[in-house]
Amino acid sequence: MRLALLRGADPDHLDILHEGETLRVLLRRRPTARRLTLRVSSATGEVVMTLPTRTSIGVARTFAVSHGGWIAARLARMPERVLFAADAVLPIRGVPHRVLHRDRRSGLTRLEVLAAEPVLSVACDAPHIARRITDFLQREARRDLTEAVARYTEKLGQGPTRITLRDTRSRWGSCTVRGELNFSWRLILAPPMVLDYLVAHEMGHLREMNHSTRFWTLVGSLCPHVDEAERWLKRNGATLHRYG
Repeated sequence: MRLALLRGADPDHLDILHEGETLRVLLRRRPTARRLTLRVSSATGEVVMTLPTRTSIGVARTFAVSHGGWIAARLARMPERVLFAADAVLPIRGVPHRVLHRDRRSGLTRLEVLAAEPVLSVACDAPHIARRITDFLQREARRDLTEAVARYTEKLGQGPTRITLRDTRSRWGSCTVRGELNFSWRLILAPPMVLDYLVAHEMGHLREMNHSTRFWTLVGSLCPHVDEAERWLKRNGATLHRYG
C-alpha cells in the first residue's frame, strides 16, 4: 500500500511509437510477477505488459519501446477482424455463410441457400444487424449444446444442473463443482464435432473433476473424435474470436 501511495496510480496503458505507428500497451501489475513480460492476445489482439510490484512506469515504457518491433510483427500476423455486418462471411457450424441483409424493419434471421450459396439472412434496420446476428448465433449455440448435453446425459447416466453460455476468452467450456456447465457461444462457429467434443469433455468432469487418465479414458469412451477436435481447436480456436 505504501509503495502504491508513493508511486501514484498506474496508467491503464502506454502509447509507444514504432516506425510512425502508435502501439497501445495495456498494463497489468502483478505481485507474483518477477520480471516484465509482454504478450499479444490471439483472441483480442490486445498487447498486455505484466509488471512486478516495484517496477516503475518509466522502466516499463523503456521496455515496451525496445520491443516495438516484436509487438508490431505479432500484430501484423493477427487475422483481420470480421464484423457482424452485411456481406460479411461467417463460419456457422464450420460452413462459410454470407450475411444477406434484407432491408426491412423486422423479420426472421435464418439460414438459407441461394443459388447454391449458404447465407445468413437478416431482416432488420441496418443499425441492428450486429445484434440480430449475435442473438441468432447464441440461440443456435444453445440449441446445439442442449441437444449434445441430452445425448451425453443418456450415455453417462447423469447430467448437469445448469447450462450457461458465455463469451469467454481463456476457455471454451468449464464445469463447476455444483455440476453447472459453461460454454462459449462461439462454438457454433466451429465444425459440429468440436462442439460435440467440448460437451463430452465437460460432461466427463461431472464424474471426474480432474484431467487424470481415468478422465481421458471416460471422455474417449463417450466421444470418438477427441484427438481430431483437440487438433482443430489448437490450430483454429483463436480465430473464432475474430468475428463480431
